[in-house]
Amino acid sequence: MTDTFTITLAQLNPTVGDIPGNAAKARAARDKAKADGADLMVLPELFICGYPPEDLVLKPALQAACRAAVEELARETADGGPAVLIGTPWVEDDKLYNACALLDQGRIAALRFKANLPNYGVFDEKRLFARGPAAGPVTVRGIRVGVPICEDIWLEESEEYENVVECLAETGAEILVVPNGSPYARDKNDLRLSIAVARVTESGLPLVYLNQIGGQDELVFDGASFALNADLSVAAQLPAFEESIVTLRWSKGTEGWRCAGPVVPLIEGDKGDYAACVLGLRDYVRKNGFPGVLLGVSGGIDSALCAAIAVDALGADQVRGVMLPFRFTAQVSLDDAAKLAKALGIRYEVLPIADAVNGFEKILSGPFAGLPRDITEENLQARTRGTLLMAISNKTGAMVVTTGNKSEMSVGYATIYGDMNGGFNPIKDIYKTEVFRLSSLRNEWKPDGALGPSGEVIPVNIITRPPTAELRENQTDQDSLPPYEMLDGILERLVEREEPLATIIAAGFPADVVTRIDRLLNVAEYKRRQAAPGVKVTEKNFGRDRRYPITNRFRDNGKALPAPDEKLVARAGRASADVFDG
Repeated sequence: MTDTFTITLAQLNPTVGDIPGNAAKARAARDKAKADGADLMVLPELFICGYPPEDLVLKPALQAACRAAVEELARETADGGPAVLIGTPWVEDDKLYNACALLDQGRIAALRFKANLPNYGVFDEKRLFARGPAAGPVTVRGIRVGVPICEDIWLEESEEYENVVECLAETGAEILVVPNGSPYARDKNDLRLSIAVARVTESGLPLVYLNQIGGQDELVFDGASFALNADLSVAAQLPAFEESIVTLRWSKGTEGWRCAGPVVPLIEGDKGDYAACVLGLRDYVRKNGFPGVLLGVSGGIDSALCAAIAVDALGADQVRGVMLPFRFTAQVSLDDAAKLAKALGIRYEVLPIADAVNGFEKILSGPFAGLPRDITEENLQARTRGTLLMAISNKTGAMVVTTGNKSEMSVGYATIYGDMNGGFNPIKDIYKTEVFRLSSLRNEWKPDGALGPSGEVIPVNIITRPPTAELRENQTDQDSLPPYEMLDGILERLVEREEPLATIIAAGFPADVVTRIDRLLNVAEYKRRQAAPGVKVTEKNFGRDRRYPITNRFRDNGKALPAPDEKLVARAGRASADVFDG
């Protein structure tokens, strides 16, 4: 028996499919753990293949490559250094599992399989993995360690789910170590902590919660790993949005195992959203091998915020701004765009589009003969800009950053094949009112590790000036949309909460505005389906979470919902039972 136990938490940033690269990260982290005298090093969920692998994990070649890498890492533990707990896909008896492998003394000493498979929101594990059996703890240096994997601590026991933590406590676990792949969402830290507190309370065991960091397509993983003592005190808190390798030294007293490790303040709220946008864009660009990015800089707030995020993510030398003015572009927009580019230190050029737009209109003069000018000509400007940005991207390899916010994506206030062109959108899940807040925030603060300059980088006039698409004379967004405070309040209830129109109207929003915004939300689905991916920061982003059919005739009429006829349901139930019994 021993009264000390040392665990190294490797909060790392894997790349999906980069098995050699992920294995190299594991080796480097183990070297540090060994130098720290650790007994056990822990890596996040499915670390060797990266999380989430989606259908890539179904490829036999990937499964075999992951197993080979894990076996090689296992052989290396014969050096007497720390054991390793690593997440990996694992095939056994022709079933694919989301597994954790314990590597120690030159072999795979134990395997544990995820029992509770999430199948909601961004998760789709039931179609990928077999459900693992509830199992007891693994033994490391004489200590019995329970290994629930991510969702295994999130769900209470039911007909469908097992209480894995209860099983581990009953079979002698002394410490719970939980590898996770938990994506960032606003206010997620409080939820994670409450779940962990519930499991510690019911089991009486200390708990280590290890989460990965990094961007993977739309998802951002923020790390923010932590540990709780059995008395619910915080034993350790790792930073958010950065890699961190921390060794925790546990000691056993009369009341069980206890640790006093570092506690780092977390980045939350608007700061968390901004940091998530930076990390999501950085990893999307770097992991996909783009040499840099470019974006249309209009003098407006959306492109200004995206430019700041891009510079913080990649550095000014990898960001190119392009102003594409037409006759409706105000001088103040030209001036503000130039000030923004100078403050950020990015390459900047002005490419007037009049010749191109006029050329298109000349070509279309025959088909358009006798028809009045309308939004078609406005969209032609946006599509000209989109074409030019994509041409520069095609020539240079730099990825176009598209800049539409969630308010615009919701109601279709964007031009498909125009300003929606691009490879990735860092503010796709950020409402317009939040764009204003984040812009002001960035002028006062930037995340640790951000590569952009400190201080005011977004000219104040861009933040205070009324938003406009500048596609016609004296245009403002409020010509077509209600005030953004009202619009975003309605959208938050429609999108995030799925509230009926009657409930939103009863909350004090004008009935005609609510009905109109709901209609716009529905008819814009086809646009959103073709939009670039973007960072997810809310619990219900477009694409991963909110998946509506494009062809869809259902409309909420705004009336109070009809009450169900319970008598009718009861009669139908009895009739069915009678038939079955007969």
